[in-house]
Amino acid sequence: MMKYNIVILLLWSFFAASVKLEAQAWSLSEVEIQAKLKLLNKPAVKTIKSKDGDIIDCVSIYKQPAFDHPTLKNHKIQKIPTFFQESQYSSEKHAFKENIEVVQTWQKSGNCPNGTVPIRRILKNDLLRAASLDHHFGLKPPPLFVNSTNTNFSESSSSFTVISENHSGVHIQSTSGSGYIGAQGDINTWNPKVQLAGDSTTAQMWLKSGNGFDFESIEAGWTVNPTLYGNNDTRLFSYWTKDSYKSTGCYDLTCSGFVQTSNVITLGAALIHVSTDSGPQTGFTVKIFLDELGHWWLNVANYNTSIVIGYWPVELFASLQHSASVVQWGGQVISSQLKHRTPHTKTEMGSGHLADGGYGHSCFINSLRVKDYSQMLKYPESTTVAAQEPNCYNFFNDVKDGQEPAFYFGGPGPSCV
Repeated sequence: MMKYNIVILLLWSFFAASVKLEAQAWSLSEVEIQAKLKLLNKPAVKTIKSKDGDIIDCVSIYKQPAFDHPTLKNHKIQKIPTFFQESQYSSEKHAFKENIEVVQTWQKSGNCPNGTVPIRRILKNDLLRAASLDHHFGLKPPPLFVNSTNTNFSESSSSFTVISENHSGVHIQSTSGSGYIGAQGDINTWNPKVQLAGDSTTAQMWLKSGNGFDFESIEAGWTVNPTLYGNNDTRLFSYWTKDSYKSTGCYDLTCSGFVQTSNVITLGAALIHVSTDSGPQTGFTVKIFLDELGHWWLNVANYNTSIVIGYWPVELFASLQHSASVVQWGGQVISSQLKHRTPHTKTEMGSGHLADGGYGHSCFINSLRVKDYSQMLKYPESTTVAAQEPNCYNFFNDVKDGQEPAFYFGGPGPSCV
């Protein structure tokens, strides 16, 4: 009987110890989560609760996440470059017939005072959706290098290596050269469907520089990314990486680096106006330009609205300190069910329609411009299109007499399987 009691006692001791260890592990995990939230979310001067569920913190411009970056400890916030007031940046004609300004949902609930920047608050559930607390929150998947056949619209064709993210399908119009110190494009805004957990879809512009598979990139446009943001809203986003998406950089302000200067636009916040099939077409112009000190400035505009959001400081980069060698415009779907995997994801690119639907049906980017050391904005001299899954998502370069080409792209996803 005594032996039986000893066995029972040992079993209970083992059970109690296991429960205690499990509780400690959960407690440690919770501590880590709270520490991460404290690091990401800076003290707010004012807090705005948006009708879409987002919480926007108005944070002192001097206490934003950017200055947690080790290279920016002594960084001085820069003044907006004068070139944004120059005529060539303010007199362009936009592609969208509807006179709709760039408006975000949270702006209907309040505004941030001068001297602050609006930052979308990161919540515990945002972190729990990430694959890893430290290595995946706010980051794109690790890189994959694929060869794609590309069509040059100057009536020649070539094949080159497209650098994209793992589980990623991109359909892009690209120009390569040297000495690009700026670029812009009018991006048509839609709200495509995202099917699978972990999937996302974008329409955007990239500026890249580097050697082969080792590149730096700065990006901006719109995205639907439920894993990162918690719902299927179309949101304005930015991104940067110094090492081909391996470990540096992030979306928006989810890590240190990007310096925000605007108190009216929130990176990662939902856009109110999106296009409708056979209905009004909306969008915005994304502009990224290099200043004399090597900082890359991000601007969004439409009609009478032109907002300088902030900049990627020169300290973040090596090859991008002086210029970009590649500019790309187009769409991207990130999913684990791409590249002929069955069943193929039903996550849509662009509007969800294939590119040949044309205006009012398919997503487009037009008014493509690059700027080099001639200091003039101009249409790229030669462009090349890369399509990784042309039967699932395709592209169409609409060329009409006397007009610049309009680049259409997108699709529903599973049509290639």
